[in-house]
Amino acid sequence: MRKTLTATAFVLATALLTGCGGGEAESASESKGKTPTAQQSEKPKDSGSGAVKQGAPHEVTIEVKGTGTGNVMFTLDDSGFEQVTLPWTKTATIAARGAEQQVGRLVIVTPGNMTRPDGKIVAAQCSITVDGKKVAESKDDSGKPCSYKLK
Repeated sequence: MRKTLTATAFVLATALLTGCGGGEAESASESKGKTPTAQQSEKPKDSGSGAVKQGAPHEVTIEVKGTGTGNVMFTLDDSGFEQVTLPWTKTATIAARGAEQQVGRLVIVTPGNMTRPDGKIVAAQCSITVDGKKVAESKDDSGKPCSYKLK
């Protein structure tokens, strides 16, 4: 009985492993360095009308005011978290794409803490400017992020 169970388990394991092998066999050198992401990106792309429409480009500047150094978390044309020297600005030309044209593309900057000249630790102030017009600004040192939906 024990030998039968062991043999059955071995046969099932072999069948499962063989069945999961997939279609064409690749040599070790062909599959070396391929990650699942790289393999997925090799899939053929639709050549139909699936192009994403892009809205008008806007020049967007995010700014953190203050003195000294501080941490800044932001989403603009990319996202990041950096330790910066204050005051700090970052500018990019971005446009809403696809559904973002209706719901908006989120631009956000979250300032970290800084030390004021009197020694008090407070949150730095932030602002967002779109095409030369200030659209969001923190008015105090509460640490609330500045955000704006670009359409």
